[in-house]
Amino acid sequence: MSSTIKAVPLTADAFAPFGDVLEVTGAPTKIINQGLCGRYHDLAKLDFSDGRAGISLFDAEPRDIPLALDMMERHPEGSQAFLPMTEHPFLVIVAEDAGGRPAEPKAFLALSGQGVNYHRNTWHGVLTPLHAPGRFAVVDRIGEGANLEEFWFDTPYSITV
Repeated sequence: MSSTIKAVPLTADAFAPFGDVLEVTGAPTKIINQGLCGRYHDLAKLDFSDGRAGISLFDAEPRDIPLALDMMERHPEGSQAFLPMTEHPFLVIVAEDAGGRPAEPKAFLALSGQGVNYHRNTWHGVLTPLHAPGRFAVVDRIGEGANLEEFWFDTPYSITV
């Protein structure tokens, strides 16, 4: 029997064990460009064992709700940031590690203006846009060697919003 997990709003406090929420809140760290631009500085911890940071563009197909979550992945060699290039919400699914496999997942709904940076080795669901286009800029490790571990659940979880 499948367990149902309801996505909750994405907040920096709730997401802190898994990574960083990337969003503009409060006053900018500094004002630049002749006083016309607020800089919100150093919002994510990019963490790579080797290699280098790279920026890629992803174009993911929207997913239907309820979502059948049958697999999670993690990247042992580097963090991974997802920055939406549209105003549409997307699902963020994470789990703590339970002896080399994901514990029960948690689901968050990222709203317009929010992105995430998964800490290195954090179990997470695949990119899950809810509307087209599912376009994201992704900052992650570019380098030699395996940086992907997948875990497939015997019974999928059902994710709702």
